[in-house]
Amino acid sequence: MTTLRYTEDHEWIRLDADGLATVGITDHAQDALGDIVFVELPALGRRAAQGETICVVESVKAAADVKLPIGGEVTAVNSALSDEPAKINTDPMGAGWFIQIRPSDPAELDQLMDETAYQALIGA
Repeated sequence: MTTLRYTEDHEWIRLDADGLATVGITDHAQDALGDIVFVELPALGRRAAQGETICVVESVKAAADVKLPIGGEVTAVNSALSDEPAKINTDPMGAGWFIQIRPSDPAELDQLMDETAYQALIGA
């Protein structure tokens, strides 16, 4: 079973059955940024608190911080984004994921929006 949640800053997080969580930005966020040309990923093992900047994306329009939806330790990074940052534009909820973390407190997910609340936020 997986749990998918969203932040007001347009990050998504998916908690998988194995206890690890995958983080990325939403389709709405990538659309607002435009063509993404660079992503700065964190080091493996980095620990960060909920709301702390964990990645930076740069597009032809702007640069944006990606904040960690819940606290945890980085267990994997999507290194393919270094060579192909456009994956974030073409598949933000799939191949365009940024990092995987081991959550320090999975209960923090309860503070985030579900799909219905996120769609209402973006006016969809």
